[in-house]
Amino acid sequence: MTSTRPTELRQRRFRLTREPAAAAEARGQVGAVVRAWQIPVDPDIAVLLTSDLVTSAIMHGNGESVMLVVRCSRGHLRIDVYYTSRSLTGVDEPAGTQAERGLALVAALSAEWGSFRTPAGDAVYFTLAFAPGLAVDDRVATGDTRGHCEP
Repeated sequence: MTSTRPTELRQRRFRLTREPAAAAEARGQVGAVVRAWQIPVDPDIAVLLTSDLVTSAIMHGNGESVMLVVRCSRGHLRIDVYYTSRSLTGVDEPAGTQAERGLALVAALSAEWGSFRTPAGDAVYFTLAFAPGLAVDDRVATGDTRGHCEP
């Protein structure tokens, strides 16, 4: 029997109350996961981009909560933010708004980003590719910089 590699090796979910304090909570949760899983990405960028997505979800959502999902697999950290809304993030806003500038930052600093519809509303996400030079422990000496979220 051939073993198969799981498509998502690690995942954490956080339900956040849709209020301004959610962005700070999301920053703390993502920073803690990056450190705990020893993911070789720039934690400051992960936290900054997460904050932008959560802030946008707070501004555009109409539900009581926002779901933050942190995944780590295949050499990438992926952050998804799910929320209830009638339109995709930033679509109905005039050019040059805060949300548009935040998404431009996400686009510039992430390996990939996007948005999609869900049965309950909308989601936005970004990925950061692992950077071998940012490994956080002695695996650097052996050249194993995959992070603990991968075998």
